[in-house]
Amino acid sequence: MAFEHVIGIILLIAVVILFYFVGSAISLWIQGLVSGAKVGLFNIIFMRLRKISPKLIVNAKIMAVKAGIDISTNDLESHYLAGGDVMRVIQALIAADKANIDLKFNRAAAIDLAGRNVLEAVQMSVNPKVIETPLVAAMAKDGIQLKALSRVTVRANIDRLVGGAGEETILARVGEGIVTTIGSSESHKMVLENPDSISKRVLEKGLDAGTAYEILSIDIADVDVGKNIGAELETDRAEADKKIAQAKAEERRAMAYARSRRCGPRSRRCGPRSWKTKPRSPSPLPRLFGKATWVSWIIIACRIFRRTPGCAIPSAARRPPLIRTNRTNK
Repeated sequence: MAFEHVIGIILLIAVVILFYFVGSAISLWIQGLVSGAKVGLFNIIFMRLRKISPKLIVNAKIMAVKAGIDISTNDLESHYLAGGDVMRVIQALIAADKANIDLKFNRAAAIDLAGRNVLEAVQMSVNPKVIETPLVAAMAKDGIQLKALSRVTVRANIDRLVGGAGEETILARVGEGIVTTIGSSESHKMVLENPDSISKRVLEKGLDAGTAYEILSIDIADVDVGKNIGAELETDRAEADKKIAQAKAEERRAMAYARSRRCGPRSRRCGPRSWKTKPRSPSPLPRLFGKATWVSWIIIACRIFRRTPGCAIPSAARRPPLIRTNRTNK
């Protein structure tokens, strides 16, 4: 009797397990069968064993069939196991089919696995997106700063979604083009008069090359006048030159003070090179034998030898007589 009770309990457990696996599978199988999406009953049962959500796969299959897109169940299961979003891929395929955009399941699955939102990409292909760039500041050749704000209208390029650059690259390239255009202008007034010249020159450069988007238009929303950068640079340069001149003057003053301290207060002549060469005393020979002293030698000789006859002072060496006058007589 006890053995029969054990067998009954085992059968009851088996029925519960079978109902858990088969009961939900039967409901999904009937749902797919009624909708025209043929999914095998055992395939639905084995999905649960493979850690796959049968309800998600069946609903995606029904959605694709109702939209007229033929997709096999194995492709949906493989994309689910790869970590992709099955429902988003199916919705993107349906949106692309309605918009007459050529998009296959493998392409959509690759875009989804690459980390991009394939549904948003299809929606951007139908409805272009407007990207507003941050405030870009640039300086014209006359030194006046201009601040420009632009709006870029882009459309997703599905063929380049895998491996193409994103919105950050578009914004960086547009900002670079704006800076280049303003910097090459002779005057800031030219940019203010024709702001559309910025968008024309930026569009001519083909900034959407290698990106996942196609630039449709670039519109300059606002242009403001900033600071006079040229004048500020000239002021800074003049201030720097002034500081350099002051430093050199201070250096010269310090050198002069050190030289005066080294030469002493009683020195009358102390040139900048006095520490290199010492002044030489003049030689006495030129004074002894010069033309200007022979008269003095004759006078000395005559005074020594006064008694010598024939010794007479030359007329050139004689002093003129001193004439004294009385100032009172005058």
